[in-house]
Amino acid sequence: MGKTSSILAVAQHGASDTVLLAKAAALARAFGFGLELFLCDAEAAYALKHDYQMNGRDKAINACVARAKEYLTGQRKLIDPAVNSVAVDAACESPLYEGIVQKVQRSRPELVMKAAGGIDGRGHSAFDENDWQLMRTCPATLALVQNRHWRKRLRIAAAIDVSDEETEGLASAIIHIARRLALATGGELELVYAERMPSDHTQSRNRAAKLRTLARQADLDERHAHILPGTPEQELAAFAAGRDYDVLALGALTHRKAPVKLVGTLTSTLVEALDSDFLLIKPEAAVAAERVPRRSRSNSTDTLPPAARNAAVRAWMGSAPPAGSR
Repeated sequence: MGKTSSILAVAQHGASDTVLLAKAAALARAFGFGLELFLCDAEAAYALKHDYQMNGRDKAINACVARAKEYLTGQRKLIDPAVNSVAVDAACESPLYEGIVQKVQRSRPELVMKAAGGIDGRGHSAFDENDWQLMRTCPATLALVQNRHWRKRLRIAAAIDVSDEETEGLASAIIHIARRLALATGGELELVYAERMPSDHTQSRNRAAKLRTLARQADLDERHAHILPGTPEQELAAFAAGRDYDVLALGALTHRKAPVKLVGTLTSTLVEALDSDFLLIKPEAAVAAERVPRRSRSNSTDTLPPAARNAAVRAWMGSAPPAGSR
């Protein structure tokens, strides 16, 4: 048998953990996944690295990990008992994002969830340097969440690029993942694309047709597929702010050959401008998702047979079944 699919929730021993763990538990319950709570004490690790007293360092690291696990064990008691399984793990590594990546490589979760690690000038949650580095380095699909609760019915958007410049298959992968999230949670999904060229231009018409095709393939009607005229960095941010999405799914990296910051220009603009949660999909996720039986625009996988539901669970991540699974 293959390993059990899981979500890795990265706690920070702070106020943001309450919202983060509630969201992680809700998704684990919706998909039938296991949930693993993880805490990496990077501050303690940094201090130990710069401590000239070598004696007792291992003991200090073990004590650090034990304290973190004790905290997570207390949080585990608050998790919805309907979640299949809840495990805890901790580390004492610095920098933080490297400790998280090492954990992801060991556990191989389907999804990593982490709350924003900083605070902006308004006192709102904001993404810090470790978050930006994690966007670049995390080998799994990554959800970076803000410190606000979701609506009862999620409002989800897939921000895609249907131009010829985009990585082949990435738009489809983003839509597949966003659609599976909508199916499992009963949420509403919209597709959003910004077009620089005039609407009467041949390439613009072709891209509009491609977007409509992608919408039909996702069982969405055209009113859920929005084409915004103008520069994506400006138009998408303004549109998404007005729609106030709970979750925005998009590509994590730019398709341009020259590096732009740590992630794509559009991604960085949206992350800095919006209070939504971000589901970040890398080009590596642009693989053929398994075909799932469609039930006339159903918004839930609960009515599917178990085998089809499991396929839907795997397909929303854009992943193939684990090696050796059936």
